[in-house]
Amino acid sequence: MDTCLSFLCQNTNMKNATKCVQAGWKPKNGEPRVLPIYQSTTFKYDDSDKMARLFDLKDPGYFYTRLANPTNDFVAAKIAELEGGVGAVLTSSGQAASFYAVFNICEAGDHFVCSQTVYGGTFNLFGVTLAKLGIECTFIDQNATDAEIEAAFRHNTKCFFGETLSNPGVQVFDIERFARIAHKHGVPLIIDNTFATPINCRPFEWGADIIVHSTTKYMDGHALTVGGAVVDGGTFDWEAHAEAFPGLTKPDESYHGITYVKQFGRAAYANKLVAQLMRDLGAIPSPMNSFLLNIGLETLHLRVPRHCENAQAVAEFLQQHPRVAWVHYPGLKTDKSYELAQKYMPNGTSGVMSFGLKGNREDAVAFMDRLKMIAIVTHVADARSCILHPASHTHRQLSDEQLHAAGIDSDLMRLSVGIEDKEDIIEDLRQALEA
Repeated sequence: MDTCLSFLCQNTNMKNATKCVQAGWKPKNGEPRVLPIYQSTTFKYDDSDKMARLFDLKDPGYFYTRLANPTNDFVAAKIAELEGGVGAVLTSSGQAASFYAVFNICEAGDHFVCSQTVYGGTFNLFGVTLAKLGIECTFIDQNATDAEIEAAFRHNTKCFFGETLSNPGVQVFDIERFARIAHKHGVPLIIDNTFATPINCRPFEWGADIIVHSTTKYMDGHALTVGGAVVDGGTFDWEAHAEAFPGLTKPDESYHGITYVKQFGRAAYANKLVAQLMRDLGAIPSPMNSFLLNIGLETLHLRVPRHCENAQAVAEFLQQHPRVAWVHYPGLKTDKSYELAQKYMPNGTSGVMSFGLKGNREDAVAFMDRLKMIAIVTHVADARSCILHPASHTHRQLSDEQLHAAGIDSDLMRLSVGIEDKEDIIEDLRQALEA
């Protein structure tokens, strides 16, 4: 493992479009132009002391891919540069990224706060699975008053978690507001920036401290690889709240008594995640998957604007169609999130929207079954247009009360608009609506 993950992350002054192509892997004279795939679990050394220094985290290098791998790290560095962080760690899935982001600073007996509109899998992870580990989560309405939200904080609260764009309701999260509230209570703000991507939103610039991604979505962009990322902003002052975060500010007896904030400075959080959690849990991506993710990242800045352009046209079409009861898309001036979208994502939000038909649940299912090009899949945010009925699919584990609290009505359909010709997308919707 490297003594500092951020040694790869240079955060140059290049624009994000250039970073998508050029950040991360920087070949030297005679090296491959394309990022190599280090498809190896192990790394060979000629002397025992050198290996020992690697295990003590005193020298940079690699010894076992479960902790770190060059292919993975170069792609992680690209994502860190895109977000403006000091370091990043790739994980095997977006769920793993969300788990690690919280578990890196929470342990049994701790508590954290989360917006109730988060993705259904995240809701279950935080509300059920983490509870089994002794970590309690309080879900709040992100539209509540400051006083109501602050009432959820406790003496043992360790972080606040939200999504820039909620899944599937596509509500815009007021990052600056929640950063202020979180910091007032001495905890970091963790933001899932999957849907917006760093092309449309950079949460660190609005006060967020840690960013997570499901790289399975827009970053990959082609439904090829499952993965996630945790990005360390390097902005939260762990030492100012040392008693609340002993894992970062006190010696780690499981790793030679290392104190992460002293050894790694601003990148303490990311390095602890690798040295401790990846060591013990090992939810890493394969180097081949990271290689494929990097190919997706190279065109992220081209695909995201096309997704947004198409989605805007589709949302306007749906809003005007007599069979459509409602549409939630932050690009519509009538949408309740429009003003926040203009603040945080003025160039567009994403290709994802939600809508409902006049009628009942069966009408929604019949409509989806009539679609020809737009596919019914358990996925979102890739090049191909797709649709899902969350109450029947991704969120079916939630009760009616939980669905309502999460802003998911029984008629809600999540439409992910791809990068096909927008006229073809609209025509498919039209024929299904009017059949």
